[in-house]
Amino acid sequence: MNDPKLTPISRKTFLSKVIKWLIGFVGLGVATGAYAYGWERTWLDLVRIPLTIPGLPERFKGTKLIHFSDVHLGHYMEARDLQVVVSLIQKEQPDVICFTGDMVDESISPLRAAIPILSQLQAPLGKFAVLGNHDHGLGQQHLVRDGLTDSGFEVLDNKHIAITKNGESFYIAGVEDVLHGSPDLALATANIPEGEKVILLAHEPDFADEAAKYPIHLQLSGHSHGGQVRLPLIGHLVTPPLARKYVQGLNRVGPNQMPVYINRGIGTTIFPIRFFCRPEITVLTLQ
Repeated sequence: MNDPKLTPISRKTFLSKVIKWLIGFVGLGVATGAYAYGWERTWLDLVRIPLTIPGLPERFKGTKLIHFSDVHLGHYMEARDLQVVVSLIQKEQPDVICFTGDMVDESISPLRAAIPILSQLQAPLGKFAVLGNHDHGLGQQHLVRDGLTDSGFEVLDNKHIAITKNGESFYIAGVEDVLHGSPDLALATANIPEGEKVILLAHEPDFADEAAKYPIHLQLSGHSHGGQVRLPLIGHLVTPPLARKYVQGLNRVGPNQMPVYINRGIGTTIFPIRFFCRPEITVLTLQ
């Protein structure tokens, strides 16, 4: 039965408003997609954080450590796109550079062109890296490892390196990818003298629950992309396995409140978009 209150004119007005609303929603969706793909995806966020490590040797206080992760070369990220990232990092004059995995997405082919660009990264105390789950794709992890080594990175596969300055030291350790490798934190920290400060590189952030059982003083991770898409008041929608407990930024884990910093990454995977989740370069000043 027709509603007697809804005249032909009012029906036409109502339909006109509905169509306008639909056009508005479609337009908003298109604009949001264009922003997420064309703007935010490449809008680098330089995050600066002073981080206290109790007992850090005096000579290392003020050390500038730059952390980046998840480049995902090949998934809408070409080798030449890395030049902006490298230039920003070098402008910061880092003392240490740490990369926490997923240099490539599904193919090794873009890495060769990236080596001369990554080689521009310079840090007097060293450049260190671990591999991520995508670096293990198609059994190509040895090629990614070689590419990082050719770029001047020390790849820490279940091992550590001592950083020494004028008789004082701290250690950077790394474990193999948790999802596809054989992480061995006991091996990675073996023979580190008791009381020394240790920074751990581990691609998957939820590994922190295991790391907190060891004398680790800071864990650096990536993998989550911060969710890649985040909504106001809701936060991230989806994160990968082993990035569901600790997703982005600074977290504290375990009885000793071990700090874990999760970098949102540089590139994207699955969908080439970011929304309320800009790609990140982290500048940690150790105190």
